[in-house]
Amino acid sequence: MGFGEKVKFAFRKIKTKLIVYTVLFFVVIFWMLAPLNVSVIDAQDNAGVSFLEDPFNETLWQTIIVEMGDGILHPVAPFGRCFTEHYRGGFTKILKPALVAYLFFATIGLVKAIPKSEYQDIENGSSDWSEGGEQYKVLSKNKGIVLAEKNYLPVDKRGNVNVLVVRRFWCW
Repeated sequence: MGFGEKVKFAFRKIKTKLIVYTVLFFVVIFWMLAPLNVSVIDAQDNAGVSFLEDPFNETLWQTIIVEMGDGILHPVAPFGRCFTEHYRGGFTKILKPALVAYLFFATIGLVKAIPKSEYQDIENGSSDWSEGGEQYKVLSKNKGIVLAEKNYLPVDKRGNVNVLVVRRFWCW
């Protein structure tokens, strides 16, 4: 199994989780980051002071808290305002680190899902170890003693049909 196949397998394995996390990421952008951006820029405009000049300005923080609360309750207006020229610069400054963090955690999830060996997630007793139907030189597809899914030991076979099952035995 090559590296490309391992990445495809890992992506298939975490695809549903990745979709859910992507939707949650966009919900956070819509409900939290857009109102935060609009409230900070409006507070700086109303107070006439930026955070860099006076980070402990009481008027600045009161405006942010009031507008942030209103933006969370009614998120459509701040989200639309984020794409206007006045708010766009601040929105990209907030969005870039959030996007980098999302991509970082998505990459970690993908790396953790990469199989450690080519036999990971192959069921015990399956014939996935064989290629091109080579197990059917000995086994049957249709009838006999069940060994695994679509693998039967034929009972009408000449010679030794003894079966040794090697499996961990759990005893409590």
